[in-house]
Amino acid sequence: MLTLHLDDFSLEHFLQHYWQQKPVVIRQGFRQFEDLISPDELAGLAFEAEVESRLVYKKAGQWQAEVGPFESYEHLGEQDWTLIVQAVNHWSPEVAELVAPFSFIPKWRFDDVMISYSTPGGGVGPHIDLYDVFICQGSGRRLWRVGDIGNHRQFAAHAALLHTDPFEPIIDVELLPGDILYIPPGFPHDGVSLEHSMSFSVGFRSKSARDMLSGLADYVIDKELGNALISDPKRPLHHQQGQINASDFSMIRAQMQALLDDDAMVADFAGSFLSRTKCQLDLQALEDPFDAPELLELLQQETLVRIGGLRCFYLDATVAQGVCYIDGERYEFGASCKDAVVALCDSESLDYASLATGLGKPEFVLALTLWVNTGYWYFQD
Repeated sequence: MLTLHLDDFSLEHFLQHYWQQKPVVIRQGFRQFEDLISPDELAGLAFEAEVESRLVYKKAGQWQAEVGPFESYEHLGEQDWTLIVQAVNHWSPEVAELVAPFSFIPKWRFDDVMISYSTPGGGVGPHIDLYDVFICQGSGRRLWRVGDIGNHRQFAAHAALLHTDPFEPIIDVELLPGDILYIPPGFPHDGVSLEHSMSFSVGFRSKSARDMLSGLADYVIDKELGNALISDPKRPLHHQQGQINASDFSMIRAQMQALLDDDAMVADFAGSFLSRTKCQLDLQALEDPFDAPELLELLQQETLVRIGGLRCFYLDATVAQGVCYIDGERYEFGASCKDAVVALCDSESLDYASLATGLGKPEFVLALTLWVNTGYWYFQD
């Protein structure tokens, strides 16, 4: 099991003074850290169409980028290129273990574990990210430069690469295996591999208001909500035909605000929207599915493990009714199942005792059986 070590400050200090405020190097955050996946295994994942991957390199001094799946890397040579694979935690249980040490940030903010393999001189160029990232150095050494937040010009170094102008570093450091570099959104940074190296990036990303409002609009349409029209009997005489006056504007705004003021509806939307996975899951549906009695019997002896990348949430507003959201779907099991729902969403592994309050209710057992047969959870060997 991976354990995060903070020798210079506490997690509380990190959250108060660094999180989304300034970058910091955490030396030996993971002691005796070894790669959670080999370069060959990572390269093999990038052969698969279901896995999101990129190659970044220079050709004749110009930046190049290719999108997977790939068939070969032989044309790239022995230096100055990087392979990047997204959401490797979806495909490797070992990589998925890297998520737990960062559980002091809620899972709804978690994005994925991105892994890059670089040859000497490899990197993706100076750039700015819009998400928080903990870059955990695996094998090899990599030089990182991080600039201060500011008005940095960005430009397309390639159709698939957005770079930023050279910057003055506030951090200029060589990362060794087990070191961690935390970078908040908006800080320009550039990493260059000094030798064959692996980097494991644990990313956290929030949603923009635009994304949330777009998702809410889709939700309202799908649920056929918000159909009531503005009603204004006994309105005063209007003298300027082209005017939307202050009174009418207030009615229009109030009509839209009424949707946002519906706490139950917004909670239901947020749970469904935020529990959707961005990248494909490695679902392995059972060829010989369990029935409910078989599942219960096996659960008394073995542990269920959640597949990497599955998003399971509950909200304070509705968890008392046993409501949870799994991969974009809403489930309600009743007040007696609250503790089971909390365990389901909070824990990466489940045993009979942790689910006991739900296992006495047929609806919960049937749902759990369906989830296991679908591949959301599996019994640990």
